[in-house]
Amino acid sequence: MEGFMSIYWGQSVVAPLWSLSWLQVEAGAPAAKQAPGLLQIIFSGGPIGIAIMLAIIGTSLLAAYLVFDHLLSLRRSELLPEGLSDLVRQALIGGDLAAARKACEDRPSLLSFVLMHGLGELEFGWSAVEKAVEEALAEQAARLQRKVEYLSVIGNIAPMLGLLGTVVGMVLAFREVASTQGMASAPQLAEGIYQALVTTIGGLVIAIPAISAYAIFRNRIDQYIAEAAYQAQHVFAPLRKRLKARSESK
Repeated sequence: MEGFMSIYWGQSVVAPLWSLSWLQVEAGAPAAKQAPGLLQIIFSGGPIGIAIMLAIIGTSLLAAYLVFDHLLSLRRSELLPEGLSDLVRQALIGGDLAAARKACEDRPSLLSFVLMHGLGELEFGWSAVEKAVEEALAEQAARLQRKVEYLSVIGNIAPMLGLLGTVVGMVLAFREVASTQGMASAPQLAEGIYQALVTTIGGLVIAIPAISAYAIFRNRIDQYIAEAAYQAQHVFAPLRKRLKARSESK
């Protein structure tokens, strides 16, 4: 009897609940509102939001291209060819200035540029050679630094674009509050805040790798410039006393 009563009681409670949910489905009760997608939120910002996201995407592609290009160009084999300094040194020891020039012309690079400037001042004495080498090193260092400076610019601009998107998103959120006279619900405010956070993340995702890559390439340039100066000094070392003696004899 108790078992029968428990079954009956369960049916009397569950059946109305099931029938109520069935009636809601049949009556076309509104389903839960689906959250807006990323593209929908971006486009909700209008032309400004779209322009910000396009700018962020463009800077990310440019940063990726610059990093790839610097990885290929800022290499030891490209800037400091193996064996070039020894070849030019041996040619100068043998007094074959033409061979030294040809070795530099056949292997254009940072080191050959510096050595060519030094070779061009041999007839004017050691002071002129030393000054020409220093000027060539400074010119090449500035050229390479300007080349990687674009990564620093991107690293500084990207967070500003993200901040601009943040401001736009907050404007959208407060516009919703104003249009509803302070009666805006949390989902209505979340759309603008979500757009603000998306653009902020996009700017930071670009800025952090760009600034890190800039620091790495800048240190690499400093290292190669220092090595080029050392190799240039090694190349012209046998001629230092000879050129100084010639200038003193004059």
